[in-house]
Amino acid sequence: MIPSYAEPVMNDTGFVIQNYITGICCSPTTMAFEGNDILILSKVSGQVHLFRNWVLQDKPVLQENVTSSGEQGMLGITTVGTKVYLYFTESSKMGGPPLGKRVYSYDWNGEHLVNKTLVKDLPQTRLYHNGGAMVTDKNGSVYLVVGDAGRFGKLQNKPTGEPDDTSVIFRIAPPGPYYAIGIRNSFGLAVDPVTGKLWDTENGPDFGDEVNIVPPGFNSGWAAIMGPANKTQLADLPGYPGYTYHDPQFTWQKPVAPTGIAFSSPQGFGKHKDSVFVGDCNNGNVYRFQLNQNRDGFVFNSPQLADKQANIGDSMSEIVFATGFGCISDVVTGPDGLLYVTSLTDGTIYRIVPQYSPEGIETTIISPPIIYIVLAAIFVAIITTYVIRRKKSSKKINP
Repeated sequence: MIPSYAEPVMNDTGFVIQNYITGICCSPTTMAFEGNDILILSKVSGQVHLFRNWVLQDKPVLQENVTSSGEQGMLGITTVGTKVYLYFTESSKMGGPPLGKRVYSYDWNGEHLVNKTLVKDLPQTRLYHNGGAMVTDKNGSVYLVVGDAGRFGKLQNKPTGEPDDTSVIFRIAPPGPYYAIGIRNSFGLAVDPVTGKLWDTENGPDFGDEVNIVPPGFNSGWAAIMGPANKTQLADLPGYPGYTYHDPQFTWQKPVAPTGIAFSSPQGFGKHKDSVFVGDCNNGNVYRFQLNQNRDGFVFNSPQLADKQANIGDSMSEIVFATGFGCISDVVTGPDGLLYVTSLTDGTIYRIVPQYSPEGIETTIISPPIIYIVLAAIFVAIITTYVIRRKKSSKKINP
């Protein structure tokens, strides 16, 4: 994981980057909006932090015992109304051996997460490939993606090895069969707000990172396939009844470790109304992909990317929207239609806004808490000036 030693930089000059929430302890992994509040997960501490009224609150709203070695820890969050779902590697004590990967639901009472209820127990865990991204669709169904956890069976497209809840996307609330299989590892799930379709990012080994559209019954191909498949790979795919393979919508030949994925708001995001944004951990880049008319793939101006692949040596200038964020762990479109980027290494959530939007002008120049102070000072100055002038005027009238 590569830290960021300088401020992030926009490659698209129509937007600006704000240091929106800073000083987040213990490697923030992901975030979720709950009304006007933001709930933030810390991978190492097992805590859920609250950002309210422009202030990161001192006390966490939840503390859980986690083991955080490798890719374990507090990993995923999504909400359905005031119901909050968390996914983490639970331990009997902080930093102890993992009891398993578990999903719990909680009720948000405005101050704390309460009424902890076990939703899913996943015993297969290890240091890496535990996945963790969660998302809620337009109907209120909750999805979770998990990696292979070092397992190799039918769910990894091997001829033997019974299903063991690895390499899959679950629909966990309400529960259902495996939504997708054949996933090596993933840190990104998103739902297209227009079509309602599920998308993911997936991490390859030393090649073949992917962005996928994920229909029900999708087989992503691992461990037989990463990146677009050739005829030999397709012929060797053993298959799993009820699941169908298709190629990714985009592939990086050289790994970038894609993580969070988010769609621009239907109301628009400046000039990028129909776009998909993806973060990466290796380079600290935020990529922007232009959706096609059917919203089932991307369109490119660059002939090098027209094959839907970034091969070694290809220029990615068309799709690198911003850079310098360190290891990005999440990308989210907020209810305000703006883009939020979580940096695991910087302990910061950045916000990207259009250059000439009210948010861009106001909060880039002065942060909101300071604005209130400035406005109050201006008000006091106006009143003081008015009183002085009244006194002078009174003296002239009544010498």
